[in-house]
Amino acid sequence: MKNPKLKSAAAPAKRTGSSAKPKPRPRRPRSLYSPEEIHEIFRRFSVQRPEPKGELEHVNVFTLLVAVVLSAQATDVGVNKATRPLFAVADTPEKMVALGEERLGEYIRTIGLWRGKAKNVIALSETLIGEHGGQVPDDLEALTKLPGVGRKTANVVLNMAFGHHTLAVDTHIFRIGTRLQLAPGKTTDEVEKAFLRIIPPEYLRHAHHWLILHGRYVCKARKPDCIRCVIADLCKSPEKWNSVPAPLVQLGPEENPELVAAQ
Repeated sequence: MKNPKLKSAAAPAKRTGSSAKPKPRPRRPRSLYSPEEIHEIFRRFSVQRPEPKGELEHVNVFTLLVAVVLSAQATDVGVNKATRPLFAVADTPEKMVALGEERLGEYIRTIGLWRGKAKNVIALSETLIGEHGGQVPDDLEALTKLPGVGRKTANVVLNMAFGHHTLAVDTHIFRIGTRLQLAPGKTTDEVEKAFLRIIPPEYLRHAHHWLILHGRYVCKARKPDCIRCVIADLCKSPEKWNSVPAPLVQLGPEENPELVAAQ
């Protein structure tokens, strides 16, 4: 016999529509550095290299674009050796198309993945002629529609040729962002966005080259060369083995050993 004093508990009403709580967004990693520390890091880079230059040789915007496309999974030194004679005979889209894929391949066969790159260079040259009047567009979307041109390549061209405040995250910049926890992220896009959030506006123009050169010659992949680091006292990387910053002086071309060795 049922107990009349006991009433069945009503099932809790389900939340529907706007009353349901949204799932919290995952927190994005934050830089370990204060705005003052970040400003000082880039100030020192600016003293060390007031006018940093890219190491890919080129004679105009088109040859810069070609050089960057060829540099994927290749060294700048190796690309420069191949493009010096190439650009002497083909420094415009029209001349490159006239050269043709087979002859282009003869110039760049020392570069990794040269067959696919030769095909892309001819195709992007044809696209520039057919859709852009033979000119390299000053626009991220238009650049990334060109054969063989991804976001990183486009950002390099926009920064170097047109002065855009872009950051092309390569292996060196990705390492600086994550190893130092300066601009942490799991992907190149995340690191790019993190850097663009924290870099002071007055340093954005050259930040791309400063970070690449610092990663290439000082904060190296296998072991950081902390004794040569001008930000060693500010660095918060667990891999740091020295906290005394190197003398803050302007560097000359001799500080780029890779280029010196190639000359």
